[in-house]
Amino acid sequence: MRGIVNPIVPGYYADPEARTYEGKFWIYATRSFTAYTDQMNLDAFSSDDLIHWEKHEGIVEMGDFPHIWRAVWAPTVIERGGRYYLVFAGNDIQSDEEIGGLEIAVADTPAGPFRAYLGRPLVDRFVHSAQPIDAHLFKDDDGEVYLYYGGWKHCNAARMKRDMTGFEPLEGGEEILSVTPPGYVEGPCMLKKDGLYYLMWSMGGWTNGTYCVAYGTSGSPLGPFENKGTILESQPPIAEGPGHHGYLHLPEEDEWLIVYHRRIIGDRDPGSRILCIDRMQVEDGIIRPVVMTDAW
Repeated sequence: MRGIVNPIVPGYYADPEARTYEGKFWIYATRSFTAYTDQMNLDAFSSDDLIHWEKHEGIVEMGDFPHIWRAVWAPTVIERGGRYYLVFAGNDIQSDEEIGGLEIAVADTPAGPFRAYLGRPLVDRFVHSAQPIDAHLFKDDDGEVYLYYGGWKHCNAARMKRDMTGFEPLEGGEEILSVTPPGYVEGPCMLKKDGLYYLMWSMGGWTNGTYCVAYGTSGSPLGPFENKGTILESQPPIAEGPGHHGYLHLPEEDEWLIVYHRRIIGDRDPGSRILCIDRMQVEDGIIRPVVMTDAW
């Protein structure tokens, strides 16, 4: 059988979120263009075998978001109560006075179409100095859903209401908690194994070879998380600038796969990012450094 070849799909894509729904593997991704105004919808890919991918183009009904004019990116999807909720960033807001932030949409299938859920952004302001971008939804073993997000070197966490319309108060009454680990820049991602929470995040600059991924662990989904080291970074001559990732778990083999974007060495166009999958070892509170490949 043919193995996995990186990149897994043609074209430029970034910020992948990976899930397993309805017996298929799903990857939700940013359309990666240097001009933000070209990033006006999101695409998804589905597969039965991680090798052959079907493209689902334009999964968001953008007519439901008339205030978005600049860009959409960094999707995250979670199933709850038989429906699929999509959170994504819109407009790259630079202050509380601008409209945009984190949007939420809903669909009855993993392929969409995703329609506006609230009629307003889920998060439309800077909280704890975190730019409202780069969301990641995580469902815990007890069914609780947590939202992690944040740019500008600040990471926040919140627990979603059961109806996904907002946030439940946390201990102390705060709805949005700062959980920023050392070195954090953007792109949080949460994994749980054997009762331990592994928060991963991107560091460096997304437009160049300094981009990389680090991680920390905690006994709580709200941390604190120490920086336990870098697990994904430039590896000449394969690729450079890997980061902003998701993951898949293959339970029968207890195998973990990291789904991420990376850059071709020497390509200085910021939008030139490609989707890749490699193995990720998670064991005994440690994530081993990922070896990037062209094929495996």
